[in-house]
Amino acid sequence: MSRVYNFSAGPSCLPEEVLKECAAEMLDYNGTGQSVMEMSHRSKAYKPIIEHAESQVRALMRVPQNYKVLFLQGGGSTQFAMVAQNLGIHTGKAAYINTGVWAKKAVSEAKHLGVQVEVVASSEDKNFSYIPHVQNIAGDYDYAYICFNNTIMGTHYEYIPETGSIPLVADISSCVLSEELDVSKFGLLFAGAQKNLAPAGVTLVIIREDLLTDSPRAGTPTMSTYKIHAENESMYNTPPCYTIYVLGKVLDWIEKNGGVAGIHERNVQKAALLYDYLDASDYYHATAQVGSRSLMNVPFLTKETDPEKAKAINDKFVKEAAGAGLVNLAGHRLVGGMRASIYNAMPIEGVKALIAFMEQFAKQNA
Repeated sequence: MSRVYNFSAGPSCLPEEVLKECAAEMLDYNGTGQSVMEMSHRSKAYKPIIEHAESQVRALMRVPQNYKVLFLQGGGSTQFAMVAQNLGIHTGKAAYINTGVWAKKAVSEAKHLGVQVEVVASSEDKNFSYIPHVQNIAGDYDYAYICFNNTIMGTHYEYIPETGSIPLVADISSCVLSEELDVSKFGLLFAGAQKNLAPAGVTLVIIREDLLTDSPRAGTPTMSTYKIHAENESMYNTPPCYTIYVLGKVLDWIEKNGGVAGIHERNVQKAALLYDYLDASDYYHATAQVGSRSLMNVPFLTKETDPEKAKAINDKFVKEAAGAGLVNLAGHRLVGGMRASIYNAMPIEGVKALIAFMEQFAKQNA
């Protein structure tokens, strides 16, 4: 069977070059006679793998020396708790901007752990179809929190809120390494791997060293303490060894393709093709507002407004698209319609193939 174009919001497509390299090394990595899947995380064979992954993160993201790079587990959802447990420790207050499902879940988790959350802005009034503009966040907050790219709603921050001395935390799971980002403007960044970095299983955390505390909130488990992981170089327990190995290869692929700046240029081209088509179409329209649109996730609807008819046409679109080798295009239930996730590894040919299918589908079903 030939490869399909995978538009899944995550786990998502990986660069074919990386998949082929991993396949070639599956039984024998670097002459060790074993797979990376079988290696002890404390072995001499594995140590260079995790060191290389960290080195590439630091180089590609220009991580300042006073930040730690951690490879953790539990996905972004575990970070919702760890951020509150480790940072919400002085005034016990935190500022959150609510831009959709993942921000709401982060708010809920912080409240559950006893942090006094203030939602300083929200786009819920228009079904999270835009990013509210909050130029400055001030107050006696322990931290401020944003979800930088919203996979479900297809929105993205075009600015970074000014927070002064308040550490800014950002969930960058679905946009990590898709664009250049000034790490120094944040106290903590985290990203689940399964969008732009690697298969699911590892979570990248970049945290400023002064935020590593010996005294997290009462009841915080050892495994949920950033300082423990930093002191043990992400080896307090067995890390997701194979996923980190793949992550290193994906970072090498990014470096070969012009680094983050080169990848961003490709992403802009891909997104522009799709948004330009949607904006010019009489049959489809994008759901995210101009000025808040994601380069990674593009939800769209047809002109059909009757709920039952819309569901039928959406189901038909997704089924026929899959038959044409364009898979995982169903939209999230909170938005409906379709969603094309066009992460770093999606080639521009995939976007062109999607647009060609959309054009044909519109002619046949308008």
